[in-house]
Amino acid sequence: MKRGKFDSLISLGRIRSIQILMGFLFLYLLLMSVEIPLFLRTGLGPESSELDSTISVNSLPIRSPDAANENFVKESPVFPFPERKMVEFKKVSGLIFNENAFDSVNKDEFSELHRAARDAFVAGKKIWEEIESGNVKTELETRAQNRTVYCPNSVVLSGEEMLKKGKLMDIPCGLTLGSHITVVARPRWAHSEHDPKIAILREDIESLMVSQFMMELQGLRAVDGEDPPKLFHFNPRIKGDWSGRPMIELNTCYRMQWGSPLRCEGWKSKAYEETVDGQVKCENWIRDDDDHTEESKATWWLKRLIGRTGKVTVDWPYPFAEDKLFVLTLSAGLEGYHINVDGRHITSFPYHPGFTLEDATGLYLNGDVDVHSIFAASLPTRDPSFASQQHLEMLTKWQAPPLCDEPVELFIGILSAGNHFAERMAVRKSWMQHESIKSSKYVARFFVAMHRRKEVNVELMKEVEFFRDIVIVPYMDHYDLVVLKTVAICEYGVHTIAANYIMKCDDDTFVRVDAAMKEVNKVRSGRSLYVGNINYHHRPMRHGKWAVTSEEWPEEEYPFYANGPGYVISSDIANSIVSDFEKHELRLFKMEDVSMGMWVGQFNRSKQVKYVHSMKFCQFGCIDDYYTAHYQSPRQMICLWNKLQLNGRAYCCNMR
Repeated sequence: MKRGKFDSLISLGRIRSIQILMGFLFLYLLLMSVEIPLFLRTGLGPESSELDSTISVNSLPIRSPDAANENFVKESPVFPFPERKMVEFKKVSGLIFNENAFDSVNKDEFSELHRAARDAFVAGKKIWEEIESGNVKTELETRAQNRTVYCPNSVVLSGEEMLKKGKLMDIPCGLTLGSHITVVARPRWAHSEHDPKIAILREDIESLMVSQFMMELQGLRAVDGEDPPKLFHFNPRIKGDWSGRPMIELNTCYRMQWGSPLRCEGWKSKAYEETVDGQVKCENWIRDDDDHTEESKATWWLKRLIGRTGKVTVDWPYPFAEDKLFVLTLSAGLEGYHINVDGRHITSFPYHPGFTLEDATGLYLNGDVDVHSIFAASLPTRDPSFASQQHLEMLTKWQAPPLCDEPVELFIGILSAGNHFAERMAVRKSWMQHESIKSSKYVARFFVAMHRRKEVNVELMKEVEFFRDIVIVPYMDHYDLVVLKTVAICEYGVHTIAANYIMKCDDDTFVRVDAAMKEVNKVRSGRSLYVGNINYHHRPMRHGKWAVTSEEWPEEEYPFYANGPGYVISSDIANSIVSDFEKHELRLFKMEDVSMGMWVGQFNRSKQVKYVHSMKFCQFGCIDDYYTAHYQSPRQMICLWNKLQLNGRAYCCNMR
């Protein structure tokens, strides 16, 4: 029987539908044939290999410039030497010095990062020449003769004067034992805040009434680009805290990393808690939820009959109130800071290890408070600049052993800053005493750039000559140019040391060199490798302090990269980095750990790299059985080393 025209149309429609579905199926299979191997190679996260936490990568999606993004190629931060060959690093007395590197370069070809690098090298060269000429020493001697002018015994400021100085009072020579600062001020009335930051708004509430202020002792002599460390952060919250009650928070902030806060919420510290110079950390005050249950009349009469008198207690109110004048005194004790308000002890806070009282060179007051006056007294009368080597122990046992002609298994480059004398000394006295380093099987060196304060550089050169473990990268230190130190570490590890592996870490990183190398040795010898705590699919932050503009990094994701406080690369990768740098083909980015991830990813395109991920390369703080522990103060460095020596186990030191 013949089919009708309508049936034919239906059959034709079915055929077309099937063809369309087959087409989609073909595209899907084609896509999966590409994406599945790519996922197997690049999409594995930290949990994808629980046995050995290793990742094999053949082709990483590093989002680097390609033919489809020619604008980024033109604007990418290639170290700029368009018309001349890169002047090789020249060793001068154990220093790496890039001489006249920016001569005859067209300024119009510089990106913002290039200009910063050029200016930093020019300024660094100038300071280097001044140090060699001896003019800085003459200047220091002149200041030493008149140092009483720079170190007054007391400082007085009115509220208006402090406002003009940016809410900051300069304490020229820091504090000393017994120093005290008195602040007379008045908290403002609470105001409506739509983004209080100290509380979580409920969905049915658009704003919150907030009244708070903060008083901070800051170390103003920080490296350019770093926030001044907050040696003491005192934050009374009269209204607006998440608890709904008035409280006081105390903390420290070191290298932009906050410590563990101490919250005083109206209860006195427990008897078993540690004290500070015999004073409790938190005093008691009247709380809205206090249980004021009165004794029964029978109990009262019984005590009267047996002649027992009741204990007299005095309840104090919260020490700050809106629109009420207060007199606050901050004093420096033997073990920590003490706060008294209107003659009553309120709270005490232990010192942050690694800082001395002389490091507290500024008092900052901000928030909902009107300052009437500030008076600082019993200040040191000696400029600490002339005792900047007080942390250094000039003993031969802390000197670096001489380099030997035998092959070096591991070179460790340690990023440091000119004024980090205490940090370097703590490293020398702790993990740099490891047998492998003392025997020169492993070699460790600090990499330091020029400091803005000339006297710091003079003291630094004395340290260089004595300890023989510092490599000077002669540009003016700047946070965005840390990547240049990383290039210098690769250059030194490849050309000077000829090490099999190169490790980069910071001077506040404690390294268990044996454990780190044990992780490295899990990979077959001769393979290209990249070992560390690896980040996957991280996105650049477009706002805030760590903001990265689209011009600086146009892609939505960073390449896979190991966190900067501690990672290891094989020598062939380091050699490729140095070679590209010398040929002006190395792309630079202001975040050095991301830059390393980008360079390794580029190398991985031509030769397979073994990516080894381990959380034991700790990014924040310390975990037991660590390979590296970051944000460790000098005191914690010594503590970690002592625990290793006494216990043979990698236990953390949980202290402030």
